[in-house]
Amino acid sequence: QVALLDIDICGPSIPKMMGLEGEQVHQSGSGWSPVYVEENLGVMSVGFLLSSPDDAVIWRGPKKNGLIKQFLRDVDWGEIDYLIIDTPPGTSDEHLSIVQYLSAAHVDGAVIITTPQEVSLQDVRKEINFCHKVKLPIIGVVENMSGFICPKCKNESQIFPPTTGGAEKMCQNFSVSLLGKVPLDPQIGKSCDKGQSFLAEAPESPATLSYRNIIQRIQEYCDQHQFQEEKII
Repeated sequence: QVALLDIDICGPSIPKMMGLEGEQVHQSGSGWSPVYVEENLGVMSVGFLLSSPDDAVIWRGPKKNGLIKQFLRDVDWGEIDYLIIDTPPGTSDEHLSIVQYLSAAHVDGAVIITTPQEVSLQDVRKEINFCHKVKLPIIGVVENMSGFICPKCKNESQIFPPTTGGAEKMCQNFSVSLLGKVPLDPQIGKSCDKGQSFLAEAPESPATLSYRNIIQRIQEYCDQHQFQEEKII
């Protein structure tokens, strides 16, 4: 049972990617009801509260924080095994709020996404330092757009060259786990635009294999983290 909470308040893309555009949030006696993709996958996003996907959300910090708190307090997820929270890039209000509000919940950790080039790694180093400062564990780093394998000739090209060693070198420097590398695949973009599951659309793709390995490593980390928490309790 998985809950997906989108707290990218100004750029909510989760409804589009999950094929849920146009859906609305319903209120019940026990709170807001999430929108379900499958029986075991519920989603909540500010995108469901907008009259149009093109509406701009122009909010200052306090209003963003209030909505995030409301999402955590008022959404009736039911019994869930995983709560996955999608945040915007950077280290802004949304990140501070979610860390603060979940401080007593023993969060398993953060999965940090980067691309191979240095201009992206500069930002990601700041995010790693942010996690250290707020004592948020880091599950690991995923390198997205990591090379492109031509579907015809099968040769690999580096569209975003890792001029400073990419995520692998950065993870070594920070003693952080590299969960995996996801190669560029045009089908990923198409699936996101159509709100379809890439894993179902391209089950044999190298990117699908990479995704599955990353998911397995995250599950193993969370299981180990939960076992350690139970031992402490």
